[in-house]
Amino acid sequence: MRDDQARLRDILTAVDRIQSETGGGLDAFRDDLKLQVWVLYHLQVVGEACRSLSESFRLRFSNPIWTKAIGLRNILVHHYFEIDHGLVWQVVEGDVPSFRSAVESALKELSEGL
Repeated sequence: MRDDQARLRDILTAVDRIQSETGGGLDAFRDDLKLQVWVLYHLQVVGEACRSLSESFRLRFSNPIWTKAIGLRNILVHHYFEIDHGLVWQVVEGDVPSFRSAVESALKELSEGL
C-alpha cells in the first residue's frame, strides 16, 4: 500500500506535468484537444491521490485544498460533458502553483519527521 509521502510525490509529478505543458496560455489550451485531455487527466490524478491520503494526514495538514482537489476530480470524472475549460484554466493558473507549495511543505515536514 502506498503511503502519504508516495501520494504526495504522485501529486507533485502530476502538477509538474501540467505546468510543463501549459506555457502556451489559455488560447493554446482551448485550441489543443490533446493538451486538454493531458491536463484533465493529470488533474484527476491529483484528485485521486488526495482522496487516498490518510485521515491522519488530512487532520494533521488541515487545508481545504485537499477537498477541493477531490471535488474537482469528481466533477472531471462524473460530469465530463459539462466541463468548463475556462474554469479548468483558472485552476491551472491560480490553484496549481499554490497547491504545489502546500504539497511540498507537507512532504518536507513528513520527510523530516516533524
